[in-house]
Amino acid sequence: MVAQVIAVEPFDLVVFGATGDLAIRKLIPALYHRDADGQIPAEATITGVSRRNLSSEAFRAMAREAIGTHVGASDHEAAAIERFLARISYIPVNATGEEGWAELAAHFADTKRILVCYLSTGPDLFVPICERLGACGLAAKARLVVEKPIGKNLDSARAVNDAIGRHFPESRVYRIDHYLGKETVQNLMALRFANALFEPVWNAAHIDHVQITVAETLGVEGRAGYYDTAGALRDMVQNHILQLLCLVAMEPPPTLAADAVRDEKLKVLQALAPITPENVRDSAVRGQYRAGASASGAVPGYLEELGNPDSHTETFVALRAEIANWRWAGVPFYLRTGKRLPSRVSEIVVAFRPIPHSVFDKSAGPVRSNRLVIRLQPDEGVKLWLMIKDPGPGGMRLRRVPLDMSFAETFAVRNPDAYERLLMDVVRGNQTLFMRRDEVEAAWSWVEPILQFWASTDDAPRAYTAGTWGPTASVAMIAKDRRTWHEEMV
Repeated sequence: MVAQVIAVEPFDLVVFGATGDLAIRKLIPALYHRDADGQIPAEATITGVSRRNLSSEAFRAMAREAIGTHVGASDHEAAAIERFLARISYIPVNATGEEGWAELAAHFADTKRILVCYLSTGPDLFVPICERLGACGLAAKARLVVEKPIGKNLDSARAVNDAIGRHFPESRVYRIDHYLGKETVQNLMALRFANALFEPVWNAAHIDHVQITVAETLGVEGRAGYYDTAGALRDMVQNHILQLLCLVAMEPPPTLAADAVRDEKLKVLQALAPITPENVRDSAVRGQYRAGASASGAVPGYLEELGNPDSHTETFVALRAEIANWRWAGVPFYLRTGKRLPSRVSEIVVAFRPIPHSVFDKSAGPVRSNRLVIRLQPDEGVKLWLMIKDPGPGGMRLRRVPLDMSFAETFAVRNPDAYERLLMDVVRGNQTLFMRRDEVEAAWSWVEPILQFWASTDDAPRAYTAGTWGPTASVAMIAKDRRTWHEEMV
């Protein structure tokens, strides 16, 4: 099967922070793939910007190396690489000073193409870059892409959004969350709204609970400085995980127009029952990994990696959330994320209620409830766990097995990276998969009381050994409801 490729309009993409990790690992490979597949028109250009004093030739060499390192060898095509590199130029610009801005403005003064400015920088540079884009005249015609995090709390998020809004209208702001570009996340929308099978039972009458897990095997690696000022709640829950929760829980939008979808996501965030100081200890668990083992061998603890024995920054969070509306009243949403866990996996588990009465005798074995498992990574796909008769003579024996759809096996095409879709959506002007300002601030409003409670107490995060599934308190939290965290059935 060949994936359909629809070309976009000619564009000029300016990548601020073009020599940084995100640009090298994700943006350049994603743009190369779109170019190699014929989606980028011949007139399109890509301009790298950072404070490093490089020539365009030197930056092209960096891009060539990025393709060699981060694009699979089977996708290396000499002609496609040369065509892609020919699009690339570089302009040194000081984000917090005046150097380079006049050259940047002059470079795009006469362009008639769609202009996109992608801020692949630290969040401390968002405001000064927006101010200088406004001062040099580029903000008047550009679309702005900003990475998370948007602020560190509600007040700082509002301040960043205010600064962006002074130069860019909301209709030209794209707050990117790469999880929303994943193929399986898109298929969640298709499963719910393109099939008569699921939507009639997508409610509290039929669903027992929902679990969302985003687990990483790595530690903080080279991000220790940033991570210790953020922690798992800010880094993963406030954006990625709450966005996934919204897509699971939202009402059907009237259309897939950007604001129709984002209106429904906002309603979910506004309906989240608050986690208050009175219930935070029952509904939120934070942990911090200690020395242990991974697949590559022994690994140090977080405090050793950080070099700060007094840090209370959490590397693991488990939450019990509830949505106070008619569809989801009484259905708990269990959320967890952490570093140095046993497996790298991101998945959504929708656990249906058990059957009201079993017609089978005990010899048939237990009748387990159905589960829909939506795997975002590493092996994107969907499994629906059902009860069937175990084949063979000798009576009725029941067994739970999956109806399994692996995207790689079903479609036999390379699964595009999320950034490939999102970059092209910016050029198309489609904001559906990007966060609106009120979504960001509503998410912070729900998360902030938890952060404030943790900051106000001397309680340290609960320790867990690297290579395990977090502190035992997270197991106890879900066990109090007579439930367990999902483990893949065999």
